[in-house]
Amino acid sequence: MKQHAPKTQRKFVMSIRWQLMLFITGMTLLTLALVWGVITYALVPQYNRTIRNKLESKAAAIVAMIDQSELPISNRDFGVLVLNSDFWKQVSDTFINKTINVDGCCVDFSDTTLRCLKAYESMYPCLLHESTGAFGGEFVTNVNTALVIQMRQKLFSQGSLYEIVRSSSSQQMLVGHLSADGQYGVIVSASLAQISTAAEVLRSILVPLALILLVLDLLFAMLFSRWFTRPIERLSAGAREIASGNYDVQISVVHRDEIGRLAEDFNHMASEVKRSAQLEKDILANVSHDLRTPLTLIKGYAETVRDLTGTDDAKRTEQCNIIVDETDRLSALVNSVMELSKVQNGSEKPNPIDFDMSELCFEVAGRYDALCDQNHWTLRLEADHAAPVNADPAMMERVLHNLLGNAFHHIGEDGVVILRVIPQDQGCRVEVVDHGPGIPPEDLPHLFDRYYRARQDAGKTGTGLGLSITKAILQQHGFAFGVDSAVGQGSTFWFTMCDTRTQPNP
Repeated sequence: MKQHAPKTQRKFVMSIRWQLMLFITGMTLLTLALVWGVITYALVPQYNRTIRNKLESKAAAIVAMIDQSELPISNRDFGVLVLNSDFWKQVSDTFINKTINVDGCCVDFSDTTLRCLKAYESMYPCLLHESTGAFGGEFVTNVNTALVIQMRQKLFSQGSLYEIVRSSSSQQMLVGHLSADGQYGVIVSASLAQISTAAEVLRSILVPLALILLVLDLLFAMLFSRWFTRPIERLSAGAREIASGNYDVQISVVHRDEIGRLAEDFNHMASEVKRSAQLEKDILANVSHDLRTPLTLIKGYAETVRDLTGTDDAKRTEQCNIIVDETDRLSALVNSVMELSKVQNGSEKPNPIDFDMSELCFEVAGRYDALCDQNHWTLRLEADHAAPVNADPAMMERVLHNLLGNAFHHIGEDGVVILRVIPQDQGCRVEVVDHGPGIPPEDLPHLFDRYYRARQDAGKTGTGLGLSITKAILQQHGFAFGVDSAVGQGSTFWFTMCDTRTQPNP
């Protein structure tokens, strides 16, 4: 019975362009909403607080004049109001000179009888006095409307006054203070019509303004998102080209911002991927060839042992030794490839400790005594001084073996290899010197590449990975390394090591 694979639902994915457009549009709507909220809920209260503070200051200044007067500002003898003319002249001069600026205000003076002493108007209409006709900054008396009597009563009963009164045509704020002895009250009023009208105008134009801004923002967001996402689309197309096997793709760097740096990093990555891919091809070809050779020999000699050797024990032993040697060679190649892979992919990480590099070199050099005695070679150790370092000793031992193996592989006619440790201020320098044929200058830049062999090494046995493993280990530790060589004079492979105990704290 034919089975159908279940259909997977494609999740909706919003592109960066649409995300940018929605973000800009959302920010515009949020800004308009905030403006609407400020106009509706914050503008009028803030304006009222400002006006109240000003009226409080004016009322307090006027009351201070009353408190500072040496004589009473009024008397009521047998119900007849008698005013202190000197005081009221002083108040009038203060208003006229704007020492206390009451322009655009109404001022009401009263006593404990809740009747008016004097009233000052510089505002029209004045709801407090219902516009007595004294507009223009004049004093009047006996202004006792129902509203002002009610306000005076609140002032004398509460000790202070804050009210907003409204009529069909206006709304005004009233602020009142009492004198220190509680005998006199001052009420100052100002109009609030301006802010109310302004808020209404702003709210009326906000809707068409919002529509215009939305259209402009959508157009801007579309253009900006297209400009912003174009280099990203080029990077995406380049990534698909690399995924398809085209490693020659390069992205043009137009901008010098983060996107531009990303394009530069992409181009560098593409170059490295191309180089790595080519190197992998070369390694595969070389390893395949080197694997094929010992396998062919093993197979051939095994068939010879099986079919032709017969009872000739000496010949059988010789051929079996060849099989063993080729098997060892094959095993060494596989182990080198695996070791290089572990170090380069990070699965084998350094475990640095403090130790003496001179002592490690002494131990490693001792393991070559039998080889030197057998071939009449000399390994000269120059490590007379302590060299405290911080590194992974097991990895450093591998580095020494690789470099010494390479040196013995290219040993000169004198049969001398030198292992030297030179103490430095903050660590040491390790050198492995041979007096062999040297390395041509054109081969020096590639000497530590994987599976690279100099021309004079063609046809020689070996995996070709020892120096690559050395490079990877030293790079993991952050140690500098290199080689100095001259044709016909020999080569000096070197690397420097650090002693963290001598380093300043970060």
